[in-house]
Amino acid sequence: MADTKRLLVVLAHPDDESFGSGPFFSRMTREGVEVTLICATNGDAGTVAPEKMTGYASIAELRIAELECAAAVIGFKEVIRFGYGDSGMMQDAAKDLPGTLWAAKTEDVAARIVEVIQRVRPQVVLTFDAYGGYGHPDHIKCHLATHAAFELLKDDPQRPKKLYYAVFPKQFIQIGIALMRLRGQDPRHMGVNRDLDFQEVLDHVPTVTAQVTVGHYLDLGEKAAACHASQISPRSQFPGGRQLQRYLNNVQRFHRALPPQRPNEPLEFDLFSGLGL
Repeated sequence: MADTKRLLVVLAHPDDESFGSGPFFSRMTREGVEVTLICATNGDAGTVAPEKMTGYASIAELRIAELECAAAVIGFKEVIRFGYGDSGMMQDAAKDLPGTLWAAKTEDVAARIVEVIQRVRPQVVLTFDAYGGYGHPDHIKCHLATHAAFELLKDDPQRPKKLYYAVFPKQFIQIGIALMRLRGQDPRHMGVNRDLDFQEVLDHVPTVTAQVTVGHYLDLGEKAAACHASQISPRSQFPGGRQLQRYLNNVQRFHRALPPQRPNEPLEFDLFSGLGL
C-alpha cells in the first residue's frame, strides 16, 4: 500500500467529478492511481426538466444514478456519499435549512472527511478553492471542511502530504466574458437562474502551481459528463463551442494550497511529485 498513489477528491455534487475534471480523473485511474471520491450532497436542489425524471422517484435518485454512471466511466476506486441536502446557490434561503451541507457544522463535516482519510490514507487531496469555483455554498463548505480536516490531522504522521484546488482555465473565462458582452449578455447574471457571476469567477481564480496534460482523456471526460444528462455544467454557459472548450481543457490546472508554493518554485506537472512514489 505504501507504494500505491492514492488521491482523495472532496466534491459537493453529482456532476462535480465530471464537468471540468473528468479527463484528469480518468487519466489518474488509468495510470494506476487509486482515486476515491467523496460526494457530499445528493444534488436534490438541481434543476431537472420533467422529461428527465421518467423512472425516478426524486431528483436525488436521478442524480445519484447519474453519478454512478459517471463513476463507472472514470474508474473511481470508491465513491462515498455523505448524503447532505444540496444547498442551492448562496442567494437561496433554502441553503440554511436543516440537512443541507451549508447548514451542517463545518467541524462535523470535517470529522467525516477525517474518517475517510484515516481509512484510505491518500497522499494527495483535491477540493475546491475558497470561493468554491463559482461561489457555490456547498463548494465553499467542502473547502472549509477539508482544511479543517487537515488541521485535525496535523499531528498524524500518515496525514496527506499535499492539498490542491482545481482551477478553472482563466483564458476560457476571459474569452467567455468577451463573447457574452458581444452578444449583449451580462456576464454577472448568467446561467438558468441568472445567478452565475463570471466576472467574480475570474476575479477569484487561484494562481496555477501545477498543470497536467489530459488531451488523450477528453473523450472519456465527455462520456462521463454525458452521464449527467439532467444537468447543465457552469462551464457550458461559456459561448465558443465544443472545439474551443476541448482546446482549453487539454491541460487541467491546479493550485497547491498545502504545502504552499515557495518563491520561484517551478510549475509541477504531477500532483504526486516530490513524494517519492
